[in-house]
Amino acid sequence: MSVTITDVVLRDGLQDEDVVVSTDHKIAVADALVAAGVKHIEAASFVSPTRVPQMADADDVIARLPRTDPSVTYSALALNPRGVHRAIATGIEEIQVVTSASAGHSTANTGRNPDEALHGLAEALQKYPDRSFLGGVSTAFVCPFEGIIAPATLVRVASAMAAMGVRRLGLADTLGTATAEQVLASAGAVRDALPDIELSLHLHNAHGQALGTVIAAHRQLGITHFDSAIGGYGGCPFAPGAHGNLATEELVAHLHAHDIDTGIDQQALGLAVDTVKHALAQARPLTAV
Repeated sequence: MSVTITDVVLRDGLQDEDVVVSTDHKIAVADALVAAGVKHIEAASFVSPTRVPQMADADDVIARLPRTDPSVTYSALALNPRGVHRAIATGIEEIQVVTSASAGHSTANTGRNPDEALHGLAEALQKYPDRSFLGGVSTAFVCPFEGIIAPATLVRVASAMAAMGVRRLGLADTLGTATAEQVLASAGAVRDALPDIELSLHLHNAHGQALGTVIAAHRQLGITHFDSAIGGYGGCPFAPGAHGNLATEELVAHLHAHDIDTGIDQQALGLAVDTVKHALAQARPLTAV
């Protein structure tokens, strides 16, 4: 029994920090993750550098990612057509297009409501019929502006994503406050509506409940792909109250304790955590950018 972990520290982990990490230090983090056996790494997002200064070097990061292990897959995130086109130009292996389940968060995050965001992304993806895309839904369970998201609302957005042709759909607990029961109910509704779409979970961790949610989702829904960030860093600059990501080192230890293999070396992962801490300690404050 095994699961796949995508470490998102280089994107979601760093984007909410009040410093800007250098490209060199980001590449050092990528090197450390690869050395630990992490096979899926979300390396950047193609968003406005004015709104998210941490991602201003996205093109350079993608160009310099370590390629010593051909089994490692890198991905990047895009919120709108411009982001999709920029990501395509880098040649990165996987691109995840993301929208929000709630109108409040979608407007704060992208300046568009979910329907507008979905329409723009669908048009962009049609321009690249030979490329495979991933999908993601932010605030899939709870929104900081609208509260609990009804499963039917999530299913509607997820169905629009599936219609674009995404091959995997990630459901994000952006705030980190959703209970395991809520995640299971909503993710189960999506699975029932879209049985041919692979689901993954992107869990933040407000109350220490995310580890239990992972085990429950794996055993009850058969979900085998989860996002996490070494050190538990992260959050969303446009989701007030968002908590840090589920820490990769805690997730790996928890899964191994339940005899679920990840292929990741726990000791080496600890060195990766140290690398992130060093990178943040050496980073420039946002006011210096």
